[in-house]
Amino acid sequence: MNNSSRVARLSFILAGLLIGSLCRGEDSRPVLKLENELAEVVIDLGGGSIAAYRLKSDGLNPLQWDSWSFSPKANEAPPILPRSMGHFLCLDRWGSASDAEKTHGMTNHGEATQVWWEGLPDRKPVERQVSVSLTADLPMAGISVERYARMQQGSTVVLVEEVVTNTNPIGRIYNIVQHPTIGPPFLDTETVVDSNGTRGFMQNRPMPEPEKPEVHWPMAQKMDGAEVNLRYLKDDSSPNVVSFIIEEEYGWVTATSPESGLVLGYLWKSSDYPWLNIWRHVKDGKPFARGLEFGTSGLHRTGSDLVGKGRIFDQALYRYIDADERQSYRYTMFLTEVPRNFDGVASLEYVDSQIRVTESGSRARKVDVEAFNLFGVD
Repeated sequence: MNNSSRVARLSFILAGLLIGSLCRGEDSRPVLKLENELAEVVIDLGGGSIAAYRLKSDGLNPLQWDSWSFSPKANEAPPILPRSMGHFLCLDRWGSASDAEKTHGMTNHGEATQVWWEGLPDRKPVERQVSVSLTADLPMAGISVERYARMQQGSTVVLVEEVVTNTNPIGRIYNIVQHPTIGPPFLDTETVVDSNGTRGFMQNRPMPEPEKPEVHWPMAQKMDGAEVNLRYLKDDSSPNVVSFIIEEEYGWVTATSPESGLVLGYLWKSSDYPWLNIWRHVKDGKPFARGLEFGTSGLHRTGSDLVGKGRIFDQALYRYIDADERQSYRYTMFLTEVPRNFDGVASLEYVDSQIRVTESGSRARKVDVEAFNLFGVD
């Protein structure tokens, strides 16, 4: 099936006041929009990235990041080809391709952002909800992925489920990592990142023991041993990537912009995604990108290194999927307004169909975000 016919098959979904529709983005790229009266989500079909997530009352997109900015031709208009933006999916890997794999066209983070995604018929309609369904085939990996995203009227919360199917005739190892990436203007020197990650290590430490020295969220170390607080990013991105395990039932990560009065947050079951990987990048002496990456691996290396190492902090570094097997993963994303002097997030709780955000510091103000059945069977 060619790209034009894939786009033509995308479904146009109406549900009361809630709309999920195929349209063209500002740069003429084909996108799917998922929206209600409070918020809008834009999914780019050239790579499947969640390219925008914004409140209708505000309009600021925290996921304002595009991999084209790292291209040698970044000053030119990008081609309408698949690429990673905003929140993208790393599948069938998070780490590097081997030299042999690269000769066959495999890239870092896998194929999910290198192919066109297409729409699927929507699941059974649910009252007061709107949803979109997409799929992509990853031919080199021998994997397909289906994504189901939905919102409910009166809530800014988005629930995303992704189902990975092994289309190979044999079993294999793989990884799936969510790669939300925030950028300016939401990201500046005052933006605060928080999480319930615990034990961690710096990715720039050598094998066979990259987990030494061990650090604890939110602290990390430069190569000279100087301590760094990962809650903030100023003018130095060292260490570039630091990975942590999640030791509670639910993992979470948030980014707070005191200037904008917004908190972007993610919540997931640690049984799905036991690792949190924090990527930081500075350009021209200013924060340029922060990756709030959560997934099934915390080691950004080739498959042979993953198999050789096996586990870090007694947490597995990859998953196994048998021939024809389907494996499902869920996460929740939310965006909410907070007071402009909000000091970041001390804790995140999912209680009585609400996500409760508690502020760091002595004020400990609480903000409740209306949610719905986020992790039950439905």
